[in-house]
Amino acid sequence: MTSTSLLVAHGRPTEYFTFASLSALGLPHATTTRHCPGIGSFAEPIVPEAPRAPFRAEAERVLGAAGLSMSRVSYARQVHGADAARAPAGGGFAGLVDILVTAERGVPLAIFTADCLAIVLYDPSARALGIAHVGWRGTVRGTTRAAVRALGEAGARPGSLRAAIAPSIGPCCYEVDEPVTAELARAFGERWRAWVTPLRGGHVMLDLWSANEALLVEAGVAPESIENPRLCTACHPDLLYSYRRGNRGRLVTLAALP
Repeated sequence: MTSTSLLVAHGRPTEYFTFASLSALGLPHATTTRHCPGIGSFAEPIVPEAPRAPFRAEAERVLGAAGLSMSRVSYARQVHGADAARAPAGGGFAGLVDILVTAERGVPLAIFTADCLAIVLYDPSARALGIAHVGWRGTVRGTTRAAVRALGEAGARPGSLRAAIAPSIGPCCYEVDEPVTAELARAFGERWRAWVTPLRGGHVMLDLWSANEALLVEAGVAPESIENPRLCTACHPDLLYSYRRGNRGRLVTLAALP
């Protein structure tokens, strides 16, 4: 699991980040910041009956420079679940899911976050790509393992996957209480205690990074193939959106097969 030094900033002010490990494989990708133009917020959520991608024309200029064709982007209405969908071949709305998978070249997969984890999974030998939205609900519902399984169904081998975890809320800022820890205990038994730091009166600081790194490894991903910059959204309000800090904006993590 790697550190912030491998997260590369693009633009002044920083409009998006890329991961050095994914760039080395030639994978077009980006995680936007609050300074990236043309990214719609979820103040008006995606309506499944009449979906419209929450991107404006300005996004093409910035994200096009990262090798991402916004005319073919695939996206979903995220519901904090563990279901996966194959992205449409030409892009567009993929359904009410939190995992998107593709074997089509040049179709960017998009996940929106504002504290939750966006996890990119890529097998360069099988040319299979997936991206997942994982918060605490997704963690207990098995989204991370489901994402690895969905890539396996697309021909990937877990041991060949490269994973990257986008900026998200860290254990420094993510305080939760008994309703959340009860769900963690139900899903993981006593194992969840390794992912928290106790506070007063049943409150804990939750480390979703360590939890999902462990779940990726359990699903067969090699620890050295997981890049996590550990950049906390709540700690950087000048750069990133954080739901916990009351932001309505969203970051977007995108990746496309070259």
